[in-house]
Amino acid sequence: MIMKYFILFIKKTLRFLLKPLSFLPALVVMYMIFSFSAQDGVTSAGISHRVSVWIVKMANGILDKNLTADQILIYADQIHYYVRKLGHITEYFILAVTVAFPLYVYRIRGIGLMLLAGIFCVAFAGLDEYHQSFVVGRGPSARDVAIDSIGIFFGILFVRITGFIGRKTIFAPLSLSKKR
Repeated sequence: MIMKYFILFIKKTLRFLLKPLSFLPALVVMYMIFSFSAQDGVTSAGISHRVSVWIVKMANGILDKNLTADQILIYADQIHYYVRKLGHITEYFILAVTVAFPLYVYRIRGIGLMLLAGIFCVAFAGLDEYHQSFVVGRGPSARDVAIDSIGIFFGILFVRITGFIGRKTIFAPLSLSKKR
């Protein structure tokens, strides 16, 4: 009997201590985004251009097109803009997931989750764009906030779907045991 209460005490203590740490990944992602935004325009464009070249080289290898180095650069230049914007969507998708999952753990669900996580992430995207106005060769863009919002929407949607499926399948036995 005493052992049962001791184990329950340990579980509740661990949950109390570990729950707030669930926001740590979101802080890491926000730092990562801030670091990317702090790069000057030339450095940032250079990184995304190298990614564009890598994508074209991979496609060249898979499709066996035998492109020359000049052709690879031409195609990389053509997709460079889209690679940069896909980077925005991806990093804000990850941010939304890392913000929404802890909120979900705190039992914020449905429209409340969408609003709270969405407003927080869009506000961070706006602040990030404002931050870029102080970086050489960069500037704020409302279009980038809109593009970031696409990633945010799908990130929160991913958390809602994953949470719903998890509650109906993996964690269903746990929810049944609490009702008894």
